[in-house]
Amino acid sequence: MALIRTFRDLRADQQARLEANRIFEITKSFPREEKFSLTDQIRRSSRAVKSLIAEAWGHRRYPAAFVSKLTDAMGEATETQSWLDDALESGYIPAPQHNEFDSAWQAIGGMIASMILKADDFCRNAH
Repeated sequence: MALIRTFRDLRADQQARLEANRIFEITKSFPREEKFSLTDQIRRSSRAVKSLIAEAWGHRRYPAAFVSKLTDAMGEATETQSWLDDALESGYIPAPQHNEFDSAWQAIGGMIASMILKADDFCRNAH
């Protein structure tokens, strides 16, 4: 494992940050009537992933807390995928774009799952 000094060095955080910014950009074109429903919800869930990864990093001293926060991050990534499904079904994004976003969020979930499986490696030097 490469030397990781801060949560910002984690590939999962970097990808989640990039994808959350992409979500923000696409939601600018969503209908105005979605502002307080789909738009806010998908922005919130996508941004929560990176925030929870950062919070997990801060809890590395306690492996169970680290895993718990990462589990929450995985849940938010999955929620983002669900909101993307709604955007597709409502015709706000085309299928190819949905597939691209969905694949990216699936990969982020995989990175988070890998971190959970290797929690001891991440937590070992946190003391």
